[in-house]
Amino acid sequence: MAYEWKFNPRPYSDEEAKELLSPVVSPETSDWHYNTHHKGYVTFLNKIEGELESADRSGANGNYSHVGELKRRLTWNHGGTVLHDVYWEVLGGDGDPSKGPEILAAIEKEFGSFDNWKADFKAACIAAKLSGWGVLTHDQLYSGRLLNVLVDEHHYGAIWGGIPLISCDVFEHAYYHKDGPGRAKYVDNFLSNLHWGRINERFKKFVR
Repeated sequence: MAYEWKFNPRPYSDEEAKELLSPVVSPETSDWHYNTHHKGYVTFLNKIEGELESADRSGANGNYSHVGELKRRLTWNHGGTVLHDVYWEVLGGDGDPSKGPEILAAIEKEFGSFDNWKADFKAACIAAKLSGWGVLTHDQLYSGRLLNVLVDEHHYGAIWGGIPLISCDVFEHAYYHKDGPGRAKYVDNFLSNLHWGRINERFKKFVR
């Protein structure tokens, strides 16, 4: 029986999002990005699950096979779903890190200061390809550190055993409708709109 992937709700309604996220994305982008783009990853996860039920494993090879492409697109759509869940979860605040005392202390310990972390996170976001992410990750499996990682597409550069705590979508569709090619401006607005209370709860849930 195929697993059913769920399209998770945001921590605010679609109407609330239009105002809460307006410093970062246009109201239209908030709607399209979540209700069409993000939802599409979940839809295709379920389609892939269904096709894997009857896929012919005997034809698998390193060049092309149906089962190979299904497996490949499973990780693409899974990564897109997880990173978007985190993206919406951490947005909608006033950008005040003092509202997340535990995660702020961990950031200051790892990076020396909050400003150092912010500069490094922004650099990761800007350096990603035109389709990519900047992600604050807790390297839970190996070093136990907080790391800002650059992820191209949804998975190239992701860390095994890493828990994403903040994810910034820098695919062009995330910001072109509002800021055009101004990715740096979009990232600044993203950082100023972070909800550090929810980030702190995420940190305590998965790290502490």
